[in-house]
Amino acid sequence: MSDVESDEGRPTGRYEGDRNEREERHGFGKAFFPNGDIYEGHYQNGIRHGQGTYRFHNGARYIGNYYQNLKHGQGIFYYPDGSKYEGSWLEDLKHGHGVYTYPNGDTYDGDWQRNLRHGQGIYHYKDTGVKYTGTWESGNMESTGEYIFSNYRYNGNFLNNKPQGVGSYVFDHGYEQHGEYQLKEQQIFEHESNELITMPVLKWIPKHVPSTTLDPEKDSE
Repeated sequence: MSDVESDEGRPTGRYEGDRNEREERHGFGKAFFPNGDIYEGHYQNGIRHGQGTYRFHNGARYIGNYYQNLKHGQGIFYYPDGSKYEGSWLEDLKHGHGVYTYPNGDTYDGDWQRNLRHGQGIYHYKDTGVKYTGTWESGNMESTGEYIFSNYRYNGNFLNNKPQGVGSYVFDHGYEQHGEYQLKEQQIFEHESNELITMPVLKWIPKHVPSTTLDPEKDSE
């Protein structure tokens, strides 16, 4: 069945598909909206409900589950800028576990809460190969976490996306350095004002260097 419908006098486009006894969209159908959007999938009593694909006129696309017209459950969203989110949704928001691939190739694999990185997750920087794995709060690296580099790693506390407080560097050859990141005031020359200004700068303060654990096989070489 194909027709052009209206909602309280406002055109809602053309619909082709199943209906219930009240002539509501119900079952499988395809809707063409006036702005160029297209939805193809399941309806229940007039609203999107179940599996479906929504193609936006700006190039975005959602493939996944709907609940009462909202993205809800598992789904994949392709954004116009080339980024992609694949994972759990709650009432149209990224919520639960999901993987987000950014336009520059970076990825975040972990927990989400109402569209923000929140909980445990791993962020991988494509250009450098560096990874952060740890706790996120409201989109930021917070609390305990670990930066993993090519030949060493940093374990410690984070605050607002930066190391803060007690932590340790551990190198592949067994060397460790324990210490603390502290905010220290530092004078910086400001070219525009042509004067020295004092700004807080994050500094690593070494506290303790444990004995290095040596590899007996390497020592005998």
